[in-house]
Amino acid sequence: MRIARFTTGDDPVYGLVDGAGEKIAEITGDPLYTRIELTGATHLVEDVRLLAPVIPRSKVVGIGKNYADHAAEMGGDVPEEPLMFLVPNTAVVGPGDPVVLPPQSSEVHYEGELAVVIGRLCKDVEPEDALGVVFGYTCANDVTARDLQRSDGQWARAKGFDTFCPLGPWVETDLDVSSLRVVTRRDGEVVQDGTTADMVHGVAALVSHASRAFTLLPGDVILTGTPAGVGPVVAGQRVEVEIEGIGTLSNPFVEP
Repeated sequence: MRIARFTTGDDPVYGLVDGAGEKIAEITGDPLYTRIELTGATHLVEDVRLLAPVIPRSKVVGIGKNYADHAAEMGGDVPEEPLMFLVPNTAVVGPGDPVVLPPQSSEVHYEGELAVVIGRLCKDVEPEDALGVVFGYTCANDVTARDLQRSDGQWARAKGFDTFCPLGPWVETDLDVSSLRVVTRRDGEVVQDGTTADMVHGVAALVSHASRAFTLLPGDVILTGTPAGVGPVVAGQRVEVEIEGIGTLSNPFVEP
């Protein structure tokens, strides 16, 4: 099931997206918290504005260096345990929304990633139970001010600027994510082409590990790391993150 959050110009609502990604059947309520029912209204995807499919009530948990080839290109080894960092929910934007390049940075990079959406409150989840707390999956771009990441020594500012965490286009709830192709394009050129099969720590391990540090709440998001091929993006360029079985997240980059 694909669940989108969208607007036709009024208050945001949720809907079920068809398999072709062309139509949305509007539903009532918030699928993370309440029972949903079809309203009978349908829309063409091209006629609505898709929004971030989830706005985390609490947090976005990022995972660093979870692909060996990316760790190598960054000049480091794969951490023994998942390397976690937090991103504020104010960084989240949706499909088509502009990513604003901050004046503090002169080296902003894209990072295409699979994102995990948590479906229920949980703490200290065992790996074998971890997929049971997952609501679904979406595409993410873990935008990073690489120069600030180096100079700060920790990653909160580098990855936490407003608009630095695009999510979308929708949440796919029924998906085997063990081996999905992850492709990132910058102005139509493929710059990342990887597979989730190459993640050092899989989704279940990441959810379990995060839950041992933080209570995870419905709507929290875990970014699972990026394949090799990260690189700079400048104002006027557009970055697309396409994940097999989900769809494509596309965002322009702009000056303030």
